[in-house]
Amino acid sequence: MSSSGFKFTLLVPLMVACLMASSASNFHNDFDITWGNGRGKIVNNGEVLTLSLDKASGSGFQSKNEYLFGKIDMQLKLVPGNSAGTVTAYYLSSKGSTWDEIDFEFLGNLSGDPYILHTNVFSQGKGNREQQFYLWFDPTADFHTYSILWNPQRIIFSVDGTPIREFKNMESFGVPFPKNQPMRIYSSLWNADDWATRGGLVKTDWTQAPFTASYRNFNADACVWSNGASSCKSNASPSSASTNSAWFSQEMDSAKQQRLKWVQKNYMIYNYCNDAKRFPQGLPPECNMS
Repeated sequence: MSSSGFKFTLLVPLMVACLMASSASNFHNDFDITWGNGRGKIVNNGEVLTLSLDKASGSGFQSKNEYLFGKIDMQLKLVPGNSAGTVTAYYLSSKGSTWDEIDFEFLGNLSGDPYILHTNVFSQGKGNREQQFYLWFDPTADFHTYSILWNPQRIIFSVDGTPIREFKNMESFGVPFPKNQPMRIYSSLWNADDWATRGGLVKTDWTQAPFTASYRNFNADACVWSNGASSCKSNASPSSASTNSAWFSQEMDSAKQQRLKWVQKNYMIYNYCNDAKRFPQGLPPECNMS
């Protein structure tokens, strides 16, 4: 190998590491507020983003970048007090009729009643994979970290580093997996009182408006998709991954698996895989896999 070729092989992993590592969070650099007519705001020199909802409108934002695999972290502080009827959605999604999507949705509730954390995974336009949880803390009192690990083998939803859900790649069993469509990060705060709280029985109390959710400390160790190519193109093999990209082949160790079981035993309130009435033709195939 020539000296120039040797230098290139050294440079490529360094370049990939630089492309994959996210800079210090600044919402001005990473996101655009896309709707809400001023109800979405970036404050504190770009360190905090807030979304608000009143009777006229909600608000929302999206990432400037598209990603194809990554570990995405965001700290959220949810709407406090009587948040019944409101939904704060934070998710990854592609476009088109056969889109992919990885969802966190926070369903508001009456004061003193717990939020419901609603999760879902869409692949090739098909969802119906809902799992819902209560949280083991008050998500309105302080910021907490909500994370999505998305690599070619699995998707792991985590809260403050504790995994709450894993969706594995089971393409070998005919289950589509999001792996080909780059996705943006989206978030919105909106009124969904036709269904969000107790199936729509509890309506939004507009005397409590405006409702506000806050965001900070965004981080993306991820493959950025731009002009039809991934910043991680030369890093397809996990063996060549930098320390910043350990997520690319990450799986749960035994301690994380135990935490996942703890959450699902104590805080899961709905699992589509246990809803036989909903699937009279049989449960989805991934429900029958370990």
